[in-house]
Amino acid sequence: MSARPGEPDLTDSCDLTLRVDHKAPLAELAASLHALCDRAEEDSQRGTGVVVIRLGTISPDDRSWPVDAETQQVNRWEKAVRRLERLTAVSVVVAESTCGGPALDLLLASDYRIVTPDVRLLLPVSGGRLWPGMGVHRLVNQVGAAAGRRLLMWGAEITAQRAQQMDLVDEITTVPSEAVRSAALLLGRAAGRDLAVLRQLILEAPTTAYEDALGVHLAACDREIRRRRGPDAADRHGPNGADQGAY
Repeated sequence: MSARPGEPDLTDSCDLTLRVDHKAPLAELAASLHALCDRAEEDSQRGTGVVVIRLGTISPDDRSWPVDAETQQVNRWEKAVRRLERLTAVSVVVAESTCGGPALDLLLASDYRIVTPDVRLLLPVSGGRLWPGMGVHRLVNQVGAAAGRRLLMWGAEITAQRAQQMDLVDEITTVPSEAVRSAALLLGRAAGRDLAVLRQLILEAPTTAYEDALGVHLAACDREIRRRRGPDAADRHGPNGADQGAY
């Protein structure tokens, strides 16, 4: 689950790495991602708090994905991607050349996205038609309905520069290994339960009404207030944030 021989080492600043091969069976991909998430959860108290996923490349003429998959396998894959999206660890992905299929799913679900200047993001097709996986949902949430419609309806390639303009990628570099090291040092400090809460608030914001979101945000604010006051304050607060010492 590390870089292949001859590739830059992306693991020296990170505990957990995974290389994604889009040609692998969907069940194998899901199992590898679940295993990565298991290790990240087990190491959350003593690791760096960063997982690195190196995305395999595909041929522009080989966009068909997944191949010979059953609905149950697709469901397991989607659950694995969702686990990545909810980890307390920071997820960093690295994409080079052409990115599509499962690699695109993982890019859209990650916290920090590093690509090389020659990257092309390709929407996956199955049987000549757009594959309607949860990547569609994430893409539209992140770029908006109008831009998502243009991309999904016409299946355009997304260059690295355009992807950055659309905020689909965070950094374009010719030296991914250095970018990963910098990201690991900077973002690893944010790992933890608070990161998972913040990420969830961000993910739900575009589709949640203000009134429905208010309670969740107040709970997160209450948690932050108690954290700043120190561990003793947590013992004096009830489940609704009331100061028990005042009663």
